[in-house]
Amino acid sequence: MSTVSNRARVRTFGKYLRQTRREACTIRFGGFLLSNRQTHNNMSQKFLSAVAARRSFYGIGSGSPISKNKITDIVHQAVKHTPSSFNSQSARVVVLFGKQHHRVWDITKEMLKPMTNAEQFPNTVKKLDSFRAGHGTILFFEDMQVVRSFQEKYARFQDPFGQWSQQSNGMLQFVVWTALEAEGLGASLQHYNPIIDNKFKDEFKIPDHWSLLAEMPFGERLSQPGEKQFAPVEDRVKVFDD
Repeated sequence: MSTVSNRARVRTFGKYLRQTRREACTIRFGGFLLSNRQTHNNMSQKFLSAVAARRSFYGIGSGSPISKNKITDIVHQAVKHTPSSFNSQSARVVVLFGKQHHRVWDITKEMLKPMTNAEQFPNTVKKLDSFRAGHGTILFFEDMQVVRSFQEKYARFQDPFGQWSQQSNGMLQFVVWTALEAEGLGASLQHYNPIIDNKFKDEFKIPDHWSLLAEMPFGERLSQPGEKQFAPVEDRVKVFDD
């Protein structure tokens, strides 16, 4: 075999390796194509732009710019890649569409009625119906069996581990929220737990050891959020250097 032929094969193989590495370093998530072949500045700016664009959308409709499968895939990726303390992976998520999504807010309405002032209840109904009008709802839970097992395994961290698990779940909520809005959906984060917890578990066959933390209704954007006010960042961040 000639030297020229060998060199040609080496060049071809080298080109194949470079292409394989590029593909391995690229991931599509929430409307963004992220690659470590890009400059770090471009990558961080894309991420921060998505963070800045994430808002609470209360006027939502039943439509969606992306499919249910795409929404579910976003949730799968978020659950898989969002960090958790000690890699406990204790977060649990339920995604509901259609009639099941409607039941979330019908149940919430039923549970709130006995404990809400009769004069205030129409406003409560109006608010809940705005969530019900959306495309779907995502429920965020923590698996307390997993949390307790880590509290027992790492006894010295028993007290803060519950806080850490909720912090991890908060990151997951943020990732899902930001990714959905990067795809053109509107969403908000609600907290009607623990009032609705037991009824939800019965209705959707949720394990008793799953603790509900938040509800995220989402759908097509029907209105824009108001202007966001910011306290001075300089008063909220301290930087120390040599």
